[in-house]
Amino acid sequence: AEGDRRPFKCFLDTGLVRTSTGARVFAALKGAVDGGLDIPHNDKRYAGYDLQDKSLDSETLERYIKGGVVAEYAEEMQEEEPEKYEAHFSRYHAAEFDPTELEDAMEGVLEAIREDPEHTKKARSKPADAKVWKAKKLTYDEKKANLKAKLESIVAAADDEQ
Repeated sequence: AEGDRRPFKCFLDTGLVRTSTGARVFAALKGAVDGGLDIPHNDKRYAGYDLQDKSLDSETLERYIKGGVVAEYAEEMQEEEPEKYEAHFSRYHAAEFDPTELEDAMEGVLEAIREDPEHTKKARSKPADAKVWKAKKLTYDEKKANLKAKLESIVAAADDEQ
């Protein structure tokens, strides 16, 4: 339609990231494409793609995107190795978040994005004054006064010794 903006075209540069099927970089690609970017890609690299059927299982892909795999792993680890679970998911616990509820939390986030997709800028507070660690440069007169005071203290110390 006339007046509509075309999507921003960009290309995925994976750099040194391993590009195996189901890698996290392709989840980021899927998010960018869903967000409206025009990135040439092939669905074969998404998690849930079946090579034999040559089809994409959208339920598996959705589970990966929403963190269902992480939640399953957390539940499994909690039952089998509680000590390792506590160490592995310690940041979730520090934030008072249950990793087994990750899928529900992601659903809430996606719902909030659907309700208001526009990015709203936060009001920024005035930054604190920068702390300067560098000593202030002395003027010629200040250097001369410091030298005079130092020489007087040396002379006074020499007089006390005698």
